[in-house]
Amino acid sequence: MALTDVAVRNAKATGKLYRLFDERGMYLEVSATGGKWWRFKYRFGGKEKRMSLGVYPDISLKDARERRDEARTLVAHGIDPSARKKATKAATQEAAANSFEVVAREWFAGQEQGWAASHADKVIQRLEKDIFPWLGKRPIGEITAPEVLAVIRRIEERGARDTAHRAMQNCGQVFRYAVATGRAMRDPTADLKGALPPVRHENFASITDPGKVAELLRAIDGFLGTFVVKCALQLSPLLFVRPGELRKAEWAGFDLEKAEWRYFVTKTKTEHLVPLSTQAVAILRELQALTGQRRYVFPGRDPRKPMSEAAINAALRRMGYDTKTEITGHGFRAMARTILHEELHFKPEVIEHQLAHKVPDPLGTAYNRTKFLKERREMMQQWADYLDGLKRGVAVRSLRQEA
Repeated sequence: MALTDVAVRNAKATGKLYRLFDERGMYLEVSATGGKWWRFKYRFGGKEKRMSLGVYPDISLKDARERRDEARTLVAHGIDPSARKKATKAATQEAAANSFEVVAREWFAGQEQGWAASHADKVIQRLEKDIFPWLGKRPIGEITAPEVLAVIRRIEERGARDTAHRAMQNCGQVFRYAVATGRAMRDPTADLKGALPPVRHENFASITDPGKVAELLRAIDGFLGTFVVKCALQLSPLLFVRPGELRKAEWAGFDLEKAEWRYFVTKTKTEHLVPLSTQAVAILRELQALTGQRRYVFPGRDPRKPMSEAAINAALRRMGYDTKTEITGHGFRAMARTILHEELHFKPEVIEHQLAHKVPDPLGTAYNRTKFLKERREMMQQWADYLDGLKRGVAVRSLRQEA
């Protein structure tokens, strides 16, 4: 006699396992504690076999019968439904283990140790926000070029063209890692070359007119924010290092007696040396009285961490400068590069070495921290003296002659 919904619902625990039979090999197995499992009994290859059809009430009587009928159809076509179920489960598990997200996170884990923390954060956030929601669960070996492009187009359509290019680059790196580790046959992003319009990179806003530089320097001296941020602002034009390098500066890298600052440039993987002018040393000695017992020269609200990445630009905006069109923390580098060459006539290669750029060198390495060191010491002091002269309002022509 066939089971009914009421009979299944009312089946209670009896302290031992028992079975309620339906039709065509299906029955309900009730455990000693009251758990209910649907089972299907069949013969295949001359042997009696059983397979699970699910758990009640997640699988209703109607659903269980449909699963039973599907299994009976497979048996009729010479296919063992239990073996088929195991194979399908194994294939699903393999696909999940080789999904784009799993492979991407494995690739990321192997790369992030060699990256700056800020860069690593941007890469994983880009993948988590823009790629994983659409491609994360897909088996990486099955993803096609049109699928990738559709995801990248979503980024482009919101106006983030640079992010779209970077996301495409990251996807390509993940696919190539999958190829190298045997999880994919090829990188589909290779077929998307030219699919995105190129990005036009704009230079960081900067001030290179000496008269306007003088106004900026006077505004910095009159800054009414915290002393730590004011010192960072004063040192920005004097040192013209990358903003991230300045805000993360550690006292351990400074030797004020030798007037030197040494640190490791993560972008170029090189050690860099910054000669310090007497003006820079004076600012640092004054700041040392406040933060010298800390790890970082410019600690943030949490003294165990450096000041915020946005602190310098926020201070410039507070002083009335537009950080998109006038000056940014990074713009002090362009300011120094331009004026040192055009106004003070220092050689480009000396300036580029002080900027910690890789400079082609037919006689040796592309960059070494001590090259042009004598010239760079002289340049950094003359640059500081020049900036002091601008603040005093000395004529540019006189400043050139002094330099």
